[in-house]
Amino acid sequence: MKEITRATLEKLYGQRQLSMQAIAQKLKCSVHKVTYWMQRYGLQRRSISDAIYIKHNPSGDPFRFTPPTTKQEFQLYGLGLGLYWGEGTKADKVSIRLGNTDPLLILAFLRFLSTFFGIRRADVRFGLQIFSDVSPAIALKFWRLKLKVPASQFFKITVTPSRGKGTYRKKCPNGVLTVYYSNTKLRRLLQELLSQAALAQR
Repeated sequence: MKEITRATLEKLYGQRQLSMQAIAQKLKCSVHKVTYWMQRYGLQRRSISDAIYIKHNPSGDPFRFTPPTTKQEFQLYGLGLGLYWGEGTKADKVSIRLGNTDPLLILAFLRFLSTFFGIRRADVRFGLQIFSDVSPAIALKFWRLKLKVPASQFFKITVTPSRGKGTYRKKCPNGVLTVYYSNTKLRRLLQELLSQAALAQR
């Protein structure tokens, strides 16, 4: 069996993040042969979740963390982490989620994602929950104008039967908006940053 060198596998599998199937096609050999030499060199294989992540992000991470450097940036950074800590959904393991009724709060969180992680607003999705005494069209128009995003970035509006006549309309007449950005690594990074911030306060 002709040898596949360790350097070749480290470059293709480790640096270029190619799958073993892609490596086999590139080297014109079987996947079994690639597997054999991976095991021979003791090279650790990616987990299924990591392989799926790479498949959906072939160009690498769609974000890049840039720490704050100015006073204004530190203020926004602290605000963004605080918002995610208090308003974010931590149970979701695969995406960043944050819901609120205040458009200024939502906009501040979007600026946080854009400034420190390079997340484009066009790549964010939004969920809107309203009660049945709120007009879906009016609520959607309100949020579209506030966020300056097209209707195509919204999931189907969730309508819940109102519990009391007019009560919900008075509290939040435009419903609850949820920000969604699906990326397991970014979600993990935010959790790490929250942990670091918590430890720094001890």
